[in-house]
Amino acid sequence: MTDEWRGWQEAAETALYGDEGFYRRPEGPAGHFRTSVHASPLFATAVARLLVRTAADLGTAHVDLVDMGAGRGELVTGVLAALPAEGGADLAVRAYAVELAARPADLDPRVEWCAEPPHGARGLLFANEWLDNVPLPVAETDAEGVERYVEVRASDGAERLGAPVTGPDAEWLRRWWPSAGPGSRAEIGRPRDEAWAAAVSALSAGLAVAVDYAHVRGERPPFGTLTGFRAGREVRPVPDGSCDLTAHVALDACAATAPGGTVRTQREALAALGIAGERPPLALASTDPAAYVRALSTAGEAAELTARGGLGDFGWLSHVVGPSGDGGAGPGQSPGQGRGTQ
Repeated sequence: MTDEWRGWQEAAETALYGDEGFYRRPEGPAGHFRTSVHASPLFATAVARLLVRTAADLGTAHVDLVDMGAGRGELVTGVLAALPAEGGADLAVRAYAVELAARPADLDPRVEWCAEPPHGARGLLFANEWLDNVPLPVAETDAEGVERYVEVRASDGAERLGAPVTGPDAEWLRRWWPSAGPGSRAEIGRPRDEAWAAAVSALSAGLAVAVDYAHVRGERPPFGTLTGFRAGREVRPVPDGSCDLTAHVALDACAATAPGGTVRTQREALAALGIAGERPPLALASTDPAAYVRALSTAGEAAELTARGGLGDFGWLSHVVGPSGDGGAGPGQSPGQGRGTQ
């Protein structure tokens, strides 16, 4: 790393995805933070149910599963394992893990490892905590009320104000994150909008879902959300490759990039997929103690995935794509919104 001053988007791109970037490290994301995928296998079960519903809505037994930002393939592996018990035993699934890091040596051979989503896929594209790691510019309003790009020094994370924000970035700020006055900051989500639009366009038919911690216009944090994570702890964001760099996602802006985008909470989305945190009836403890203990454990995992103030508040953005893309919330769903718990 050098002492060169660069905008946050360029600095984060190198720090996360460069040859020696954070996401190239052998331990993978799971070595530093815990997402819904790592919290419970119930999350993969829910995605498996969604894949089965998507195939049914498409009227096909041949379906694609595209895991965007796949990490080390934990989600796609869990979904394939859960499918037989969730009505997908007869599905012919083509599974893709989209990730820039090298393919894990022990990954299920049924999974195709690729750097970009396959064009023309037909099925479910699922992006769990991918958009928050798409690098983006950061802006700050100076004392005169001018929004300026924030520049950062990779060696130590020091910051300074750079050139005024102009062009498409300025237009994005006016529409989606108006300045709260001198000293306020904003993360310009235009690169994420474009990344999501490109991912959705890769589907020829089916459902695209992005899950992330998010905020909406009118509730943007006045000083932004950019932060770092290392070994399970939140740290100062320094773009030197030693930590994750993440910022909450303006999912409402992403929703506007493709027709029929709907946003709801993870709590709502998982409830529609049969994942809830209700405790089992106490009477079961007397009639079948072992079943009660298993049900209690499952309820505890479901409660974590749907908890208010935690994973349950994550946003689920859904787009139906193709002939059935009429703006609904997705196959088998009713319309309905953070890094995972650290």
